[in-house]
Amino acid sequence: MSLFIKKPLEHLLAQAGDSDKGLKRTLGAANLIALGIGAIIGAGLFVRTAAAAGDAAGPAVIISYMIAGVGCAFAGLCYAEFASMIPIAGSAYAYAYVTMGEFMAWVIGWALILEYALAGATVGIAWSEYLNNLLGGSIPYEWCHSPWETSVNGVSGIVNIPAIFITLVVTLILIKGVQESAFVNAVIVFIKVSIVLLFIALGWQFINGANYTPFTIPEGTAGHDDWNRHGWGGVLGGASIVFFAFIGFDAVSTAAQEAKNPKRDMPIGILGSLVICTLLFVLFSYVLTGIANWQEFKVAGKEASVAYAIQNYMPGYEWLATLVTVAILAGFTSVILVMLMGQSRVFYSMSKDGLVPKVFSELHPKFKTPFKSNMILFVCVAPFAGFVPGSLVGDLTSFGTLFAFVLVCAGIWIMRIKNPDTPRPFKTPLVPLIPILGVLICSALILSLSKETLTGAFIWMAVGLVIYFTYSKKNSVLRKGNS
Repeated sequence: MSLFIKKPLEHLLAQAGDSDKGLKRTLGAANLIALGIGAIIGAGLFVRTAAAAGDAAGPAVIISYMIAGVGCAFAGLCYAEFASMIPIAGSAYAYAYVTMGEFMAWVIGWALILEYALAGATVGIAWSEYLNNLLGGSIPYEWCHSPWETSVNGVSGIVNIPAIFITLVVTLILIKGVQESAFVNAVIVFIKVSIVLLFIALGWQFINGANYTPFTIPEGTAGHDDWNRHGWGGVLGGASIVFFAFIGFDAVSTAAQEAKNPKRDMPIGILGSLVICTLLFVLFSYVLTGIANWQEFKVAGKEASVAYAIQNYMPGYEWLATLVTVAILAGFTSVILVMLMGQSRVFYSMSKDGLVPKVFSELHPKFKTPFKSNMILFVCVAPFAGFVPGSLVGDLTSFGTLFAFVLVCAGIWIMRIKNPDTPRPFKTPLVPLIPILGVLICSALILSLSKETLTGAFIWMAVGLVIYFTYSKKNSVLRKGNS
């Protein structure tokens, strides 16, 4: 039987409509927009902006955000059509199963683990770091770092307890129910968006126009020899760095089976959150690079860059640095919540198809959440959060996301050709132009990632292929039904 056996669209639509036996529909359009903003505004905005400016783009990081935002917009339009047409948990995995067949669905499902599960662990590690900063370093080094990390004083880490703690708290919230998760997320979104707006409003008066000249990093600048580290090539390289900041809007699509009116609300949730966040990102990067010169971000520390700019160039507003740290913690928390929720829903769909064990699709009798999947995820994610340095994961999350975007954009074009008469409550405009542009931009961003990241991604995907051919292919529900 072909590797590319496809799941009939009718099967997915029937599964989506079976709400009595499936996930509980409790989310409205506002919940979905907040969910998207909660996933998007997090570590990326506060950390990656300065990193992209100092490493690749200079003040032109503003343009980098626009490029990344445009790439996400093309993908977002495609996601919106799929989510309205196929309102089911599983996101890009489910869409690929219908359009490109089982093998490609598995490939994208495996790649999404890089985005959701590993991102949750990575953000948990960062959450621990910022919590300790907020507490004035009162948590002993050995209890907030991995065994492979050593302080400047020679103290070795043992386990990152705060990272494990926040992962556990978020897991328990997710088990309790998606409505409760959405409420917590909405509160967090309000806090961090308010602080982002406060930084933009107060920082505007401290902008020094001279910091925008030169706008891109000049060729020949020391440490910027690679094509994607200076000039307009650096702007593209900066886009691949800040792309991490956009990761998460696609996670809204994983909640399609829990939306009250998915055909109307899913496009609103996906595109609404993306538009709001892109505008905030451009304004934030404009203010940050206007306050401090981009070269300072190479030596001032990328994680603490925003606090650095406030403390050194915004006299009288030192208190804002503390609020920014609070916003970062809030942002990290909501990102972990949405990432882990997204991963459990992808596993839910894959389990229903027999590609991963049945336990991942078992729902809580009262809360109607995939509680066993959430618990297994915690057991898998917690060791990464507690015992592995965050630097080892790096840009693998960006690879997983970009790869998913490429396949979703391609999938829309394929569906228009193969299933032209299928009802589409939301239609991506200018097909095939929009999907093609989405594929091209996201592919360019993949190629702009570091060699180390691409090597790690290749190894990860190779492991996935072994699992597919030894377990998933043999247990596929679709294959058993067609045998």
